[in-house]
Amino acid sequence: MIINTPLRSHSSLWAKKDNRAISHKNKEDKTPEIIFITSYPARECGIATYSEDLIAALNNKFERSFTIKVAALEPTNENYTYGAIVDQILKTDLPGSYHKLSDYCNNDKAVELLLIQHEFGLFKNNEVDLIQFLKSSIKPVLIVLHTVLPNPDKGMKQNIMAMDALIDGFIVMTQRSAKILESVYGIATDKITVIAHGTHLVKHMEKETLKEKYGLSGRKVISTFGLLSCGKSIETTLDALPVIASQNPDILFLIIGKTHPSVVKNEGEKYRDFLKKRIEILGLQAHVKFINSYLPLEELLEYLQLTDIYLFTSNDPHQAVSGTFSYAISCGCPIISTPIPHALEVLEDGTGIIIEFGNTVQLAEQVMMLLKNSQLRKNISANGIHKMAPTAWENSAIKHAGLFKKTIGKKIALHYKIPKINLEHLKKMTTSFAMIQFSVINHPDLNTGYTLDDNARALVAVCQHYELKRNPEDLELIIKYYSFIKFCLQQNGSFLNYVSKEEKFTMQNNENLEDSNGRAIWSLGFMLSLSNIFPIGFTLDAAITMNKALTRVNTIHSTRAMAFIIKGIYYRNKNSVNFENTALIKLLSNRLVEMYRHECKSHWKWFESYLTYGNSIIPEALLCAYLATGEYQYKEVAKESFDFLLSHIFTEDKIKVISNKGWLDSKMQKKETLGGEQPIDVAYTILALDRFSTVFTNSSYLEKMEIAFSWFLGNNHLNQIIYNPCTGGCYDGLEENYINLNQGAESTVSYLMARLTMEKYFSEKEHHKNTNKINLLEAIGV
Repeated sequence: MIINTPLRSHSSLWAKKDNRAISHKNKEDKTPEIIFITSYPARECGIATYSEDLIAALNNKFERSFTIKVAALEPTNENYTYGAIVDQILKTDLPGSYHKLSDYCNNDKAVELLLIQHEFGLFKNNEVDLIQFLKSSIKPVLIVLHTVLPNPDKGMKQNIMAMDALIDGFIVMTQRSAKILESVYGIATDKITVIAHGTHLVKHMEKETLKEKYGLSGRKVISTFGLLSCGKSIETTLDALPVIASQNPDILFLIIGKTHPSVVKNEGEKYRDFLKKRIEILGLQAHVKFINSYLPLEELLEYLQLTDIYLFTSNDPHQAVSGTFSYAISCGCPIISTPIPHALEVLEDGTGIIIEFGNTVQLAEQVMMLLKNSQLRKNISANGIHKMAPTAWENSAIKHAGLFKKTIGKKIALHYKIPKINLEHLKKMTTSFAMIQFSVINHPDLNTGYTLDDNARALVAVCQHYELKRNPEDLELIIKYYSFIKFCLQQNGSFLNYVSKEEKFTMQNNENLEDSNGRAIWSLGFMLSLSNIFPIGFTLDAAITMNKALTRVNTIHSTRAMAFIIKGIYYRNKNSVNFENTALIKLLSNRLVEMYRHECKSHWKWFESYLTYGNSIIPEALLCAYLATGEYQYKEVAKESFDFLLSHIFTEDKIKVISNKGWLDSKMQKKETLGGEQPIDVAYTILALDRFSTVFTNSSYLEKMEIAFSWFLGNNHLNQIIYNPCTGGCYDGLEENYINLNQGAESTVSYLMARLTMEKYFSEKEHHKNTNKINLLEAIGV
């Protein structure tokens, strides 16, 4: 059976690696080896591509956690040249090759787990040898079943049941496959893990831009792709095209992909030639284009993004899953599909359209209906993107790694790799005027206008970046964000927050603006604290703006606003102490302490009778007040309240910040709410943990800082990424059952502030490590 998994040049898959990682353990353990027994490129096979993508995702997501090696599957009459990752070859039709691989895995002490990619075609006529291999294995084994037939013959059913008795678990890609394993094959539920076929993150570029790039401007594009074989039933679309073209003369059908190697070997290009003849007979030469090549990933994803409607016309009702299908949905293609199990599971609730196998009339009707309704296409596209988000290769890697850990236990410790710093989405969100407030997926929504809040945080983040990197391009952004803050400053020394896309203040500014005023002062103070590294005179105007903004802060009583102001003045005073401003710190800090004393009880060590949003900023501000004034009570209250907060948001290896779906009340401390977690709360916690770790010699603050950052990378209750490394944007929130995929200003800047804080931490850690080495060498006279 041929699996329609995407195939393309594998040389472009490996992302550049970053040497830093998040570790939840201090000691360096020897990393276990995991052997993938699978077909692998250069073999042209859907499962080979799948395995390469999965291994790439695992290596890009984790480091110092495990070492992956491949035992490549080959028939005796085929020989391929592989990269270094392929450590062994299993000749699938030679029984002795199974014995050889078994001996290797059993005798190598580093090998802790075997992962077998199983498709009946890969082990054709040799299932007995595979089962014997499993019998002789003394290492844990997981098997990925790419095909689960609902009506197996007796031999096939016996083989699967024999495997079950010998392995630690099965992985399947759909819930339907899992149910078939249980009901038809009798596999126990706890031995089955569902991990969907992975998909690539994409930047979702504009269709018209991509059509122009590929010379397809003015065309409505329908497409299909994958390794070509008669099972794809391309003729179903060709037979529908005359009717479609009669009403849509600009239609173009792209048939993307080369013929499956096994098909070429057995029958040459017979099927492709059949399709070409059909095109001539139907007079469709102007409406059909073959792209008969092995596309690099980037080009493939761009073709899918420019597609107006994607067609999946497989005529195999038992095809459990299709990688081509998954990739198309993740690229935002509205899909019309035959009812394979994967399609029936995914194309629900407005994510696509199902037609009968080989039904040309239905296909034509649905294509024409969608072509007439652009809004429906957009709706289906958006629904599909959200539906497929959990299947990103990054999330697939997290789920596989979790299963590896569950299977081999303490022999594996997961270390999340930190992505490189990426300002791409921040810059995309920034116009010539300021940073836009919201984004639809990764497309900035100018209609939402601008806020002081977002631009103040952006100023802090880019100043952090400049402090670390000294990139001259940062100065342009800093000027832009500062200019917007100054634009929002009113004659009386207060700030307005909301600005329309026409650069006018909106009616929303009737709302409480104290917190926005506090954030603006924080950002100005942080900018001024870096005056020594900026060009001469760069911050003179900012100092004047801050002085004006401070004239009214003694009238502010919002808890968080006072905290932001304290931080701003603390930073401002780092270069030149202003005793009048220090008095302001004391005034505001004393108010916070008074609030704390009023609310504090044996079970509730907080400033208010509830924990809401941005909580970490308050104890951090008091710690700044202590550093600025030396007043011990500020330090005492800061630590007591912060430790109380941490006790409510941290478990041993995870952070779960207070949900915006239900604040934590002092009388309802055991209330549990899943979802409603915001990146900004995690970011503020990381900033606070960094501050506390510099004052208190308590390693638990550093450990929690690393745990908190891993929340962005997938260490959360959904085990899904919050930060998108493809765009450089951060998703807007973690909900109970899904991720909010919009990448707005607040979340993106919050992630960046946290990431830059981690970068500074790692840089200082490395510097300290090198200094100790030098001191040691000097001490021993080297």
